[in-house]
Amino acid sequence: MSAGRPAPELPEPLSPIVDAHTHLDACGATDAASTAAIVDRAASVGVGRVVTVADDLAAARWAVRAAHWDDRVFAAVALHPTRANALDDEAKAELERLADDPRVVAVGETGLDYYWPGKLEGCADIETQIEGFRWHIDLAKRIRKPLMIHNREADHDLLTVLLDEGAPDTVIFHCFSSDTNMALSCVAEGYVLSFSGTVSFKNAHELREAAKVVPDDQILVETDAPYLTPHPFRGAPNEPYCLPYTVRALAGLRGQDPVELAKITTANARRVYRI
Repeated sequence: MSAGRPAPELPEPLSPIVDAHTHLDACGATDAASTAAIVDRAASVGVGRVVTVADDLAAARWAVRAAHWDDRVFAAVALHPTRANALDDEAKAELERLADDPRVVAVGETGLDYYWPGKLEGCADIETQIEGFRWHIDLAKRIRKPLMIHNREADHDLLTVLLDEGAPDTVIFHCFSSDTNMALSCVAEGYVLSFSGTVSFKNAHELREAAKVVPDDQILVETDAPYLTPHPFRGAPNEPYCLPYTVRALAGLRGQDPVELAKITTANARRVYRI
């Protein structure tokens, strides 16, 4: 995201759509009024519901509050894999309490990130990430809610840990960014793949090919706002209202009508998140 580029213009409405993964707090929402303003903007172009996702404890607390402020907002709570070194007993107890809230629809984002260790100060090492991932998998199974996965350069180990632990009934690969082989492996396991604005990037060749092989009943769409703004606004601040740009790009790749793909992904989001 860059403050140097203006926010994208409102897209032509496409309804209904669910933003399966966003970060309203990072988009600038701080209270009920600012949350409603962002969601109102999204609703004006057909994005009627959003799942706001936590990556640390403070964000988890905020996400649950936001989901109670506005009935169009739902929450997911977890510690991001790069923050898995903060997953002590106190954090586990609080995450369990938050995850049990009826407005929380998933445990996430959790998973493995092999890009940042050694580059980001304070980043959890790989062993710590795997341990934290295992704990989140167990939590999702115990409370019977979907597991929302962050995966960066860790395809093999992620699938191995899921197989070793036994995956929850529903697994969502947020912002899927791998190749066709990984997509087919996930599809075979029954996992759900969520696509963000990166699928519209012309240089994301492997990802764009992978998007073509996902069955209709295993696909979601998301913004991951304020990050990953779709083409042609790459580098500008992202918000849930930008999701129709991604849906149209994804539909073009898959040879589908955008209105039909919007309906398909919305039905999937409602089923997966039980919203």
